[in-house]
Amino acid sequence: MTNVALLGYGRFGAAMASLLRDADVDVRAFDLRSPVPDEMRAESLPDLVQGRDVVVVAVPVTVMRRAFAAMRPLLSPSQIVVDVGSVKLGPSAAMNECFGAEIPWVATHPLFGPISLSRGERPLVAVVCPNATHPAAVDRVVKLYERIGCTVVLEDEATHDRNMAWTHALAFFVAKGMLDAAVPLDIPYAPPSFQALARTVEAARSDAGHLYAALHRENPYAAEARRRLVDALLAADQNLSGSDGMAPPPSSALVLLPSKAGSQALRETRDLIDDLDREIVELLGRRAQLARRAAREKAKLGRPVRDPEREAELFEARRRWAAEHELDPASVHEIFDAILRFSRRLQHEAPIEETD
Repeated sequence: MTNVALLGYGRFGAAMASLLRDADVDVRAFDLRSPVPDEMRAESLPDLVQGRDVVVVAVPVTVMRRAFAAMRPLLSPSQIVVDVGSVKLGPSAAMNECFGAEIPWVATHPLFGPISLSRGERPLVAVVCPNATHPAAVDRVVKLYERIGCTVVLEDEATHDRNMAWTHALAFFVAKGMLDAAVPLDIPYAPPSFQALARTVEAARSDAGHLYAALHRENPYAAEARRRLVDALLAADQNLSGSDGMAPPPSSALVLLPSKAGSQALRETRDLIDDLDREIVELLGRRAQLARRAAREKAKLGRPVRDPEREAELFEARRRWAAEHELDPASVHEIFDAILRFSRRLQHEAPIEETD
């Protein structure tokens, strides 16, 4: 499986194309609204799908059925149609209706997007739905996702949509509420608990509006998840204000009392240190991905891995940041010196794509 047709070149489509091309997969793309780079651009839908092993449909869920119907006369049984929608029951039913047993099709949901890719977040995860009618196609699509660096989760459509209702949809729902309430997100001294919420809001705000609508209107489980959350929040609000006829709860009502007070603080501190160290390792993994990307771009430009001018600027900035946080600049310099050595080693090892 070495070539893919990509119908839809919006923000996610462009990000998916980049992943595929990094894995040496030949990509052809078509989109009437978003510009496609010349080296990938197909001139029409027939031009897009002709001779392609896999056709990835990366259009909004609300128009997928029309897209499937339009491409159906152009496809052969040797091709596989893959959707990448954020809900699965609707697109699966539409593909079964349009393609049935004649054209292999597979329902999938890549749980990543342009922002997570630009940050170098790993691991990438993709949900692939089993399909008893086309098991061989499922196996090939799993291998394609693995080829681009994904961990694949096999999950049926209903389970996927139920899980996404409680996670993806509710996250966007809460973010929408915070935005509509004009909650300030840029308070510099906000506690870590709020900073996590603010990052969620920013991630949701950056996604296209149609995704918010699809997560709720196309997912049959989203309304129930919203209702239960809203009911729980209203009950909590009434309880805290005493408007439910009961006395407000004591301040300790939601606090779990430790059984061994003498060692609890140390255990909590060590747990927090472990959590931070895990985050540091995850950040190093993301930095490694970006270093490999930089190596590929340097190779294309004919530049060496080491850039003394860039390194000098980097060290100066990190020492300044250290001073701002009342850390020893010399010690922070040593840490980043080790990180740079690690980064240069990765860049020397990074595979370089062949060019014409």
